[in-house]
Amino acid sequence: MTGPAASHQGRLAAAFLDRDGTIMRDAAYVRDPMHVELLPGAAAAIRRLNDAGIVVIVVTNQSGIARGWLTVEDYERVRGQLDAMLANEDARIDQTYYCPHLPEITGSCECRKPGLKLYRDAIAAYGLDPTQSLFAGDRWRDVAPGQALGGRPILLDVESTPPDDLVRARAEGIATASSLASAVDDFLAALPARDGRQ
Repeated sequence: MTGPAASHQGRLAAAFLDRDGTIMRDAAYVRDPMHVELLPGAAAAIRRLNDAGIVVIVVTNQSGIARGWLTVEDYERVRGQLDAMLANEDARIDQTYYCPHLPEITGSCECRKPGLKLYRDAIAAYGLDPTQSLFAGDRWRDVAPGQALGGRPILLDVESTPPDDLVRARAEGIATASSLASAVDDFLAALPARDGRQ
């Protein structure tokens, strides 16, 4: 399929992805672009989403900024390196949203996952249909917005996933996958049934 994947409401399907532990290795508050390491299969999975016309949105908590462990400039350099590494694999992220806060330091906010603000911002900016969209990541906070917005949440069962998050997901009937690649395969395979295409 070429062009944007539209739902029956005429809005676009998206993949809302976490960053650390999902696309790149979770190395605890990465501030040096040299430490960015793509996880196996992640670039190819994103390329498959691009090829299917799915809008790829990254939503990431970056509390290291509030903690003073990295600056916004550090974050942007890491983001740029990730984008460049994906581009080398013919893959792209359409937009990235991040929360720099930590409630204990900066007070409460609406943008820290599992809060919905950044998702709603993306939905409004890109004309997205959350009910036709993938919500994937290695933590419960990455998939809870998909549950709240009526989308397709898939929790990754990977090295960085807390065991309690897996227990919660299984208890609540949330699908799991062994990698982003597997989650994307499952999502794309289900698209025809979800948006009415044959």
